[in-house]
Amino acid sequence: MWTLQYTQFNPEEQKLREALCTLGNGYFATRGAGEEASADDVHYPGTYIAGGFNRMKTEISGRMVANEDLVNFPNWLSLNFRPENGEWFDLRKVDIQSFRQGLHLREGFLEREVRFKDKDGRITTLVSRRFVHIRDQHLAAIKMIIRPENWSGKIQIRSALDGTISNSGVERYKSLRGDHLQALDRGAIDDEGIWLKVETKQSKMRMAQAARTRIYTGDTHNKPYRELFEESGYVAHRIDCEAQEGVELTVEKIIALYTSRDKAITECGHEARNAIRDAGSFEELFKTHKRRWEFYWDRTDITFNEDRGRMQLILRLHVFQMIQTTSMNTIDLDFGIPARGLHGEAYRGHIFWDEVFILPFFNYRLPEITRSLLLYRYRRLGIARRAARRENLKGALFPWQSGSNGREETQEVHLNPRSGEWDPDHTHLQRHVNAAIAYNIWHYFQATHDIEFMCSYGAEMLVEIARLWDSLTTYNEELDKYEIKGVIGPDEYHEAYPDRDEPGLDNNTYTNITAVWCICRAIEVLQLLDPESRKEVSDKIDLTEDEISRWYDISKKMRIVFEKEGIPAQFEGYESLDELDWDAYKEKYDELHRLDRILKAEGDTPNRYKISKQADVLMLFYLFSADALEELFKRLGYTLDRKKIPEIVKYYLDRTDHGSTLSRVVHSWVLARSDRKHAWKLFTEALESDISDIQGGTTKEGIHLGAMAGTVDLVQRCFTGLTIRDNVLWLNPALPDEVDSLHFRIRYYCNWLDLSFNHKEVTITAGTGRGENIIIGLNGSTFELKPDERKQVKL
Repeated sequence: MWTLQYTQFNPEEQKLREALCTLGNGYFATRGAGEEASADDVHYPGTYIAGGFNRMKTEISGRMVANEDLVNFPNWLSLNFRPENGEWFDLRKVDIQSFRQGLHLREGFLEREVRFKDKDGRITTLVSRRFVHIRDQHLAAIKMIIRPENWSGKIQIRSALDGTISNSGVERYKSLRGDHLQALDRGAIDDEGIWLKVETKQSKMRMAQAARTRIYTGDTHNKPYRELFEESGYVAHRIDCEAQEGVELTVEKIIALYTSRDKAITECGHEARNAIRDAGSFEELFKTHKRRWEFYWDRTDITFNEDRGRMQLILRLHVFQMIQTTSMNTIDLDFGIPARGLHGEAYRGHIFWDEVFILPFFNYRLPEITRSLLLYRYRRLGIARRAARRENLKGALFPWQSGSNGREETQEVHLNPRSGEWDPDHTHLQRHVNAAIAYNIWHYFQATHDIEFMCSYGAEMLVEIARLWDSLTTYNEELDKYEIKGVIGPDEYHEAYPDRDEPGLDNNTYTNITAVWCICRAIEVLQLLDPESRKEVSDKIDLTEDEISRWYDISKKMRIVFEKEGIPAQFEGYESLDELDWDAYKEKYDELHRLDRILKAEGDTPNRYKISKQADVLMLFYLFSADALEELFKRLGYTLDRKKIPEIVKYYLDRTDHGSTLSRVVHSWVLARSDRKHAWKLFTEALESDISDIQGGTTKEGIHLGAMAGTVDLVQRCFTGLTIRDNVLWLNPALPDEVDSLHFRIRYYCNWLDLSFNHKEVTITAGTGRGENIIIGLNGSTFELKPDERKQVKL
């Protein structure tokens, strides 16, 4: 199953399909709108560049609010036609006789075939194919074939670059300014080319597009009359052609896209124009594009048994979207992964903590990408330090929402679409994003042993994050415990205590435990470095032995609050909150996946209730094994009773509305070894999150990349028990009953391994790699696997 296919044009679903059918290459991406489409209530073309942000100010509720957005750059797709005396092609204005659209995942292209009759009785078949070149990051191409079925006559082609667009793809943001672009220049290149140059108003990022449009009848390259049409932010060629009944007229549009931030260029407009002059034909470019996709699929494909067709397709769609968002092209860019990909404008293109769900996939396949994404954080270490100092903290305080330069981009107010009110937004208090960054650094190192990265970048970040947690703690003399107060956990529904005016919660279990884990890893990395590297890191940031001594104390005395039944409390005081009448709300509302908005619209607050948007305490069981958690609790002087874990899971799962697409991913993982039936149900629901848009119409604003990656990681690590401990690659398979077999490849310490699983055995085949033996752990024991060796192990 390699093709996501649609056989009907459905205006209500079009924006969803446009998000799902986005094409990209890690440098830029373009939504899957039709070439003829412009932004309206049905379509939303959008082109987004990695790191292409701009800030604007808007007056909201009497205050000036600054928002930074991932900018919608000029629409290069614009390509349309009309018969003489006819209307420009529009799917909504013709009689559609047949329709087929397919996103071809293996080769990375979008194809559409429409047979239609216009109001004058002319029947035409239109076939369009396009791709964004996955290797040559500045190029993209369209081939449009027009076949008159019962008519001949004149036809006009319009090929344009349209910069008269704005950010308007998210309804609840429409009161915020979206006019990010300033037109600079445009014109013709030669008889076949046009170009356009724009600039973002605040960040001053310049972008140039150039397009070459050629016309063919059969294999004959025509040179028809064309007229240049220009206005501010817009340039087009209108081309007059002759159409013949039954004869295919082919329009080929090749585009180049450059920005002022590209490396090894003189000026973006100059580079775009030169690139389009030198670019090959559609077929020549497509050949190299397909070859590069072969490279990616060879490293990233995951296969099930044959009867899991839809599941296989969705899993491949998720892998496809991850690679399109961040590919090998990303390595040379200053880029963090937006939570909604390069597929739309939701969350304004910001980077959250979703990397913790995304990077495990790349760690085991394309770790160079993980390294580059971690460097995005390192380059913003300075502003994270300044953010900490502004709050009288030490170390580095990374933002909950990050964008261009790493400042906190969380908005001050957030629109509740149910009430129409702008509510204060306190989610910047989710300090746990710093733990996610540390987790990503450590697990990248575990998978790669990239000691150069750790010495030069990773250790410094880990130590500065440990310093942050140190300064966020307060010592409770009465309890002889350290506490962390005034934070928000992953749940997000709870921002404050119902009887307090100030935001923040005390002793969130997830935050406190992950803080201890971070401190332990900082201590460990300092011991791991050679003496010279340790001295270099310590001298660079003035690290003292007194600080490290305090870390040891905190790592053994962090307070964890428990409820009466011995369940770790989501935060101090959670037990005293009211229970929500779930039955009453289910009867009152069709869906409850955003209870916070419902309650606030009623004049109530989620702060009063034991409810959760997504996993909070249970995130611990997602990130850490039971062994690791048991050790952490023991270090702090507490006991984590393993027999009680199912009860802990049920307690919080019963109070969760899955208001985030990440929720089902996490809960499926934590249930995988105890309640396999429920875990499978949540996994299949998580798979459908975007393709079926189960979150109430949000996918049209951009895919949920963390959830997509999370479903892949469930298969990769949860189903197989894949983990690294003490330089051993451990496997502990527990395939769901519904999966007969599973196969994929991973890269471990620069060695490629082929892994095949069924319910009876595991087959491991090593590549040549560096010529080193690999230690594998399975069935409680370890063995060495030599290069080019294959082993089958019974379960």
